[in-house]
Amino acid sequence: MARTSDTIGSGAAVRGAARPQRPKSLQTRFGNLLSFRWAAIALILIGWFVYYPIVDNFIVSTTDQDIYTGEVTNVGLANYDRLLHDPVVLLALWNNCLYAIISVVFQVFGAFLLAAIIEDLKSERWRRLWRAVYFVPSAISITVTGLLFYFIYQPQIGLLDAALSRVGLSQLVLPWLGNEHTAIYAIIAMSQWQGFGYSTLLFAIAIQKIPRDLYDAATMDGAGPLRRLWSITFPLTREMTGLMIIVTITGAFQVFNEVMVMTAGGPNNSSQVLGTWLYQKAFIEDNFGYGAAIAAVIFVLTMLTGAAQLWYTKRRRVQL
Repeated sequence: MARTSDTIGSGAAVRGAARPQRPKSLQTRFGNLLSFRWAAIALILIGWFVYYPIVDNFIVSTTDQDIYTGEVTNVGLANYDRLLHDPVVLLALWNNCLYAIISVVFQVFGAFLLAAIIEDLKSERWRRLWRAVYFVPSAISITVTGLLFYFIYQPQIGLLDAALSRVGLSQLVLPWLGNEHTAIYAIIAMSQWQGFGYSTLLFAIAIQKIPRDLYDAATMDGAGPLRRLWSITFPLTREMTGLMIIVTITGAFQVFNEVMVMTAGGPNNSSQVLGTWLYQKAFIEDNFGYGAAIAAVIFVLTMLTGAAQLWYTKRRRVQL
């Protein structure tokens, strides 16, 4: 009886294995086609609103356009040659690089240290309080923040010079936004105050995802706060650090609002950045070809920065 059952079972298995697979149902095919259609729509929209303007910008950068008459003259790479010999462009590029370096120091590494200190507090109530305190400036519009600091930096009625005079530092009183040597630094300081809390909050979220068992084990092994920071917190937040470096540097090369609100590039073009000089040339002086060339430079710089950081982060991940 057992042999008969085994024979029947094996025969059924053979018949089941030999049975050809059923073709996909009409509903499955329709679902796949529908999914492809939505993906195609997304690709078309991205191509039209993102990639086409990028390509068109490079085309415009090889022309000399007059927006009022509609006259277009092909000039080849003349706009790029002019850009290389424009002293204001070189100064604006230096200001953008300075902006990026200071922003990385404060909004990446400084925010990381502050987030680590906050998350190391024992009381959850105090952690929530300090997160909120540092995040509040980030909730304020950059335009409003620029106007606020514009009045703080005023030499006659500004809070900064008044405070310096009250504490006996009158020799440091300056027209911060009216001095060619201090204007860009005053703008960068305002930007760090406005964006510091947002970076701190992101790092705090990344640190919260680290298992507490690692810190407890390190503490039992005798590791101090600095050792735990270097051996646990920093390696396990490397992904967030890489992302913040990319976002911070690309944002530094795209800065526009804060400079335009506070100085509009002055005095004497000392606080110009690539974005404000682009606006000046394209929309004030009606030179769209030259403005498009500056925009192309901004695009290339941000793309190279992002690609280099992604490559380095991926390489580090493979090594680990």
